[in-house]
Amino acid sequence: MNKVLEYYSRKDIQKHIFNIAKNREMAVKFGERGFGKRPDILPFENDIFELVRSGATSFHFSEEKWSNPLLLEAGMTKKKLDELRVGWDLIIDVDSKNFEFSRQAAFLIIEALKFHNIKNISVKFSGNRGFHIGIPFKAFPKKVNDVDTRLLFPDGPRVVVAYLKYIIKDHLTARLLENNSLDKISEDIGIEKEKMIENGKFNPFSLVDIDTVLISSRHMFRASYSLNEKSGLVSVPINSEDVLSFSRDSAKIENVKTDLGYMNDDDFGEEEARNLITQAFDWNQKLPSQSSEKVSETKKEFETVKDMISEEFFPPCMLLGLKGLEDGRKRFLFILLNFLRNTGYDYSQIEKVVSEWNKKNTEPLRDNYINAQISWHKRQKGNLLPPNCDNQQYYPGINICNPDGFCKFIKNPVHYSLRKKRMENQNRKKRKSAKKTN
Repeated sequence: MNKVLEYYSRKDIQKHIFNIAKNREMAVKFGERGFGKRPDILPFENDIFELVRSGATSFHFSEEKWSNPLLLEAGMTKKKLDELRVGWDLIIDVDSKNFEFSRQAAFLIIEALKFHNIKNISVKFSGNRGFHIGIPFKAFPKKVNDVDTRLLFPDGPRVVVAYLKYIIKDHLTARLLENNSLDKISEDIGIEKEKMIENGKFNPFSLVDIDTVLISSRHMFRASYSLNEKSGLVSVPINSEDVLSFSRDSAKIENVKTDLGYMNDDDFGEEEARNLITQAFDWNQKLPSQSSEKVSETKKEFETVKDMISEEFFPPCMLLGLKGLEDGRKRFLFILLNFLRNTGYDYSQIEKVVSEWNKKNTEPLRDNYINAQISWHKRQKGNLLPPNCDNQQYYPGINICNPDGFCKFIKNPVHYSLRKKRMENQNRKKRKSAKKTN
C-alpha cells in the first residue's frame, strides 16, 4: 500500500486522472474490499490522494457523460437516463489470454479507424493483457439517421464495435495463424481446438475478446494512469503507432511517465468519426434479421413459457455456470437473465437466482452492475434469447460448455429446457394412461 500511496501522490498522475472526470460517474475500487458507493463523482483533484489514503487502489469512469451524475439511480428508466445523458465516448475494450493476440487485434482496429478517416486515435494499455481504444463524443455527428447521437447508447457503440469486428475478422485470422497452429494455440492458451471453430471455420474472436453485448448503460472503464490490481501494472496511454512494439515493463509503477494523455477532446476534430458511425449503422441495417452479428434487434422465436421451469431441466452449461465463476461473470449474467426470462421466471425469482449465484463467484459482481442489467432487460420489448450454443465467445469462452447426449439436438439453452420439460410432461401422461389401463 505504501507503493500505491507514493504513486498516487504524484501530481502529474492526479492531474491526468482528474482531466477525464468531468461529467462522468466515478467508481472507486478499494482493493479486495471491492467498489465503493455509486453514483459518485470526482469534484477535486486532491480528492484522488485522499481516497487512496482511505484504501482506494483504482479509479473507473463511465463511458457516458451526464449533466449531473449524482442524480443517477439503479433501475432508472431509459427515458430518465436519456434526459441526464449529454453524450458518450466510444471505448473499445480488446482483451485476450495471449497479450500478443491483443496487440494484433488492437493494431487492426486502429488501422480500420484510420481507413474511416479518423486521424487521432486514443489508446491505452488496460493494465493487464489488453488495450482500450477510444474516440470521444465530440468526434461523432450530432445526429445519426435523424436520431440524436447522445441517445444512441448503448446501441451506438455496439453497432460500431460489431462493424469493426466484421472488418478485421479475416485479417485477424491471418495474423493469429501466421506463426501458430491450432494445436500450438490450444496448448499455449489451454483452450480446446473445437472451441476455436465456428461453422467449420476458425473464429479469431474465440481467442480475442471484443464484446459488444457487455456495453451497457453506466458501463465503466479504468481511468488512464490508474492501477490494475490483478497485474500490479498501470493503465498507461500509448501512441497509437506503438501498439505492436509496446512493452508491459513501461507500465510498472516505477517506470510510468506521463507524457501522453487519453481521450483529450482537443486532439480530435469535430465530427471526425461521422464516416465510421454512418457506415456502421448502414452495415447493421443491411444484415439479415437472423444474423448473429446484427445489433439492436430482438430475436423472438417463441413466447415465454407461463410456468417456471425448475433447475432439473436446465442444460449442463447453465448448471455449471450457476456454481460460480472466476472469469466471464458478466457474460454469464447476460446469458442467465435471458435464459430465465424465457423459461418462465418473473423478476423477483430472477433476482433471487442471480443473488445466490453471485455469492458463489470468486469475485462477486457489484450489486449496482447487476441491478442496472436487470433494469435494462425490464425495459426491452419482448424477450431476447441467450446466445446460441455455437457462439464461441460465450459457453466455450467462459468454460461452461459441457454437453450431454441431449445437447446435440438443440441450438440454444432455452430449447434444451423446453424440450426436456415437454418430454417429461409427455412421459407423465403416458404413465397416467398406463395406470388407468391397468
